[in-house]
Amino acid sequence: MTKRIHIIISLCLFSSLETSIAQQIKNVLLIVSDDLKASSLGCYGNKICKTPNLDRLAANGMIFERAYCQGTWCAPSRLSFMHSRYQGSDGENMGSYFRSQGMHSARVGKIYHMRVPGDIIAGTDGQDIPSTWDEKFNTKGQEAHTPGNYACLNRNIFTDKPENRESTGMAHRMFVSVDYNGDGSDQPDWKAAEKTVELLKKHKNKPFFIATGFVRPHYPSVAPSSYFDKYPFQKMPLPQVPENDLDDIPRAGLAKMTSQKSGIAKWPNNQKRMWAAYYATVTYMDEQLGKILDELERLKLSSSTAIVFLSDHGYHLGEHNFWQKSNLHEEVTRVPVIISAPGLKPGRTQSFAELIDIYPTLCSLLKVPIPKSVLGKSLLPTLRDPSISPRTNALSLNRGSHSLRTDRWAYMKYKNGDEELYDMIKDPAQFSNLAKKEEYQSTKTQLLNQLKKRLKSASLP
Repeated sequence: MTKRIHIIISLCLFSSLETSIAQQIKNVLLIVSDDLKASSLGCYGNKICKTPNLDRLAANGMIFERAYCQGTWCAPSRLSFMHSRYQGSDGENMGSYFRSQGMHSARVGKIYHMRVPGDIIAGTDGQDIPSTWDEKFNTKGQEAHTPGNYACLNRNIFTDKPENRESTGMAHRMFVSVDYNGDGSDQPDWKAAEKTVELLKKHKNKPFFIATGFVRPHYPSVAPSSYFDKYPFQKMPLPQVPENDLDDIPRAGLAKMTSQKSGIAKWPNNQKRMWAAYYATVTYMDEQLGKILDELERLKLSSSTAIVFLSDHGYHLGEHNFWQKSNLHEEVTRVPVIISAPGLKPGRTQSFAELIDIYPTLCSLLKVPIPKSVLGKSLLPTLRDPSISPRTNALSLNRGSHSLRTDRWAYMKYKNGDEELYDMIKDPAQFSNLAKKEEYQSTKTQLLNQLKKRLKSASLP
């Protein structure tokens, strides 16, 4: 009898929570940062980079410490999470679906893929899907052409002259930084924050889905000098790279851009400047986020709005001598995901999440049906109880190659048959590839079987 009473009480509490969430959440604010690695944020343990507003959001939300992207560069990742598909754009996209549920849908900045810097300089739509939005706003900026102190760090070039700057489509553009005298109001992320604040005021009295895309810390690293001043390059620690670190990584697993290929290997101080510039733009982006959070509170929308913050993928800044993205190692596949929703307690979870889970999670929070085309899983159980995980692993894709991240293992299976295997408990930095070691063959076989099941369920080859 006691057990029965306990069950009845639990069901009543569950029903009460469901009703509370249903009554409270009317709006969604989706905020996407570009090329942001989870390990660069204070709320994810970084002791150097200053992210007070993200830390504030995290203190009021759930931090997913093991969230993973499905696409490993901008275009496939954004298409993936906006449709909750592992690749491609089958089914109805998130904004279009929320429009059909009576919500006003608006885009500010980069949500689907835009070329950075190309589409930012031109103010063009990139690969936007018009059916997603009732209204959309692009955010322009001069990017590498911003007047100020320009550096192309892999070539050791420093100048304040406007000529001969690496820009759209140019080979060295990913190693460019610009710091300048100014308040930052000319930058795309400032404009994104200002437009988002304007939209919040305009649509505060009706349900809305507003998706705001910040372009920083995507290259070029442009911000006012005051943000660079926070990070003297001399004090920037570089990641540990053991001698002969790449000897056990198969060719298919190597990044396209390395310290040696780019030339930045010759300039250790410039590698430190890359970290300083990255952190400067993260902090600048964080400050713009703060303006939006402040306005939500001022308008008293915090009690009716679910906020999701994420990045499209992570980034390499010299780990393994790798730079940029588009590979299957942890610094690229692991992303920050923070979900703050009224009626749910804040916390931190080790439960696995994939970016394709955002769409169905928002459906659950809004109490609308999840479309049949959606392949992600709702994270609402984890938001209620961080010890509960809808997933036992996470899947990422890169041009026909795949990775499976489990509680202990990171396993990569490449299109050409090459493999990598890492013990993430003993070797979280992925220095020792165990794929060819005899004592790990049974483990590898088990992981391969799990991967095949995941690919089959996702209708992937």
